Amino acid sequence: MIPLRYRPHLFALISLGLPLIGSQLARLMIGVSDTVIVGRYGVEPLAALVLATSYQFILFISGSGYAIGLMGVLAAAHARHDEVEVRRSMRMTLWLSGLHAIAMFPLMWFSGPILLALGQDPQIASLAQQFLRVFFLAMAPMLWGMAMNSYLATLGRANVVLWVTLAGLPLNVALNWALVFGNWGAPELGVAGSALASVIVNVLQITVLWFYALWLPKARVYQLAKNFWRPDWGHFRHVFRVGLPVGLTLVAEVGMFTGANLMMGWLGPQVLAAHGIALQLSALAFMIHLGLGNAATIRVGHAAGQGDGASIREIGWTVIALSTCVAACTASSFVFLPETLGGLFLDPSHPQTPTILGLVTKLLFWAALFQLADGLQAIALGLLRGIQDTRAPMLIAVVAYWLVGLPTGYVAGFILGYGPQGIWFGLLLGLAVAAVLLLRRFWAGEARGSWTRAAAPVPSHALPA
Repeated sequence: MIPLRYRPHLFALISLGLPLIGSQLARLMIGVSDTVIVGRYGVEPLAALVLATSYQFILFISGSGYAIGLMGVLAAAHARHDEVEVRRSMRMTLWLSGLHAIAMFPLMWFSGPILLALGQDPQIASLAQQFLRVFFLAMAPMLWGMAMNSYLATLGRANVVLWVTLAGLPLNVALNWALVFGNWGAPELGVAGSALASVIVNVLQITVLWFYALWLPKARVYQLAKNFWRPDWGHFRHVFRVGLPVGLTLVAEVGMFTGANLMMGWLGPQVLAAHGIALQLSALAFMIHLGLGNAATIRVGHAAGQGDGASIREIGWTVIALSTCVAACTASSFVFLPETLGGLFLDPSHPQTPTILGLVTKLLFWAALFQLADGLQAIALGLLRGIQDTRAPMLIAVVAYWLVGLPTGYVAGFILGYGPQGIWFGLLLGLAVAAVLLLRRFWAGEARGSWTRAAAPVPSHALPA
């Protein structure tokens, strides 16, 4: 029986979290559609696409922290009915996102020499550079789209972002089919055509979201386009201070899994393939926790803006309980249905399938164990972002992922001889340490009453608004 005081938070988190989860899954499917279509074009273009998307993802997430951190800032400002802060914070987030995209230009334009220096095959590096030189044009629209996602979600319009993202999926498939292969009278551009398809889809999506945000009657009071050219350095610094650590936290987490991928590669292609399958299934489950964490950011930010410590505490317990239930369900499926789930990714007639499937079954046992830790660290980060606490979580992430997770995986996997299971034990330990330390920080701050003081209005030095 759910206590009455938790029920409003439960229903609010679910109603807000579902479209956020759906949007994450839709974005994942757009990436999968790129892979499937380019894979039909050729092995080398597919390898180049995988390499290029991995490369650009690091550059992208390092700048996505401004939009993610914006959720807590806007939620608190909405709660205070501070229209000026909403407008200025959103404006400066769009500025910072655009500046980050510009700063990434040299790394994308000259990606070929960088990839060669990292030991990649010259032909694959050249194709990856072709992709990245076009895909650079999608970087700013993608980051702006994330900012609009935060803005509309805090207004209770996350469902609009979901529908716009879903609409992009068939359009992306059609454009890839035309531009990669040269169908329907389009030029045959190969892997660069896939990049161009992404550019077109992201530009259309941010255009739709921008004009929807301007049209939305509920949001007209914020006059989002007013004085868009005018800087506000107080809000610029605040969004930068909140958002940069969020981006670096994401880089630290992705870096741990990238390091694990490299170590799996040392163990051979079959191990790497099994690891990829187990990791893909875990990533699908993680999207649920990520959506719930973002919903918690908005709900906690709103409560912090009102100085409502009791609601912050209740939201915390509610979202942790939700995440635990989800983790129990996904962990159970990994334990009881490993061959069924792993078989979805493999050709039953391939001679190596039984060997890979056996490895997948073993790794999914470890994936089941870290479901709770992975979910709770995502939830804890979401709760802390709601009260705009991002610098200490960044340090915790670096320690947990890089000083605990990766070294433990190396020692267990290679020195102690446990192979891929040892590497997954390292991932589990890193995520568990992060979850414990992040949750401890949230509850310690809540007990002190620190989080209701964290959402004060941002000092501003630019007039008029």
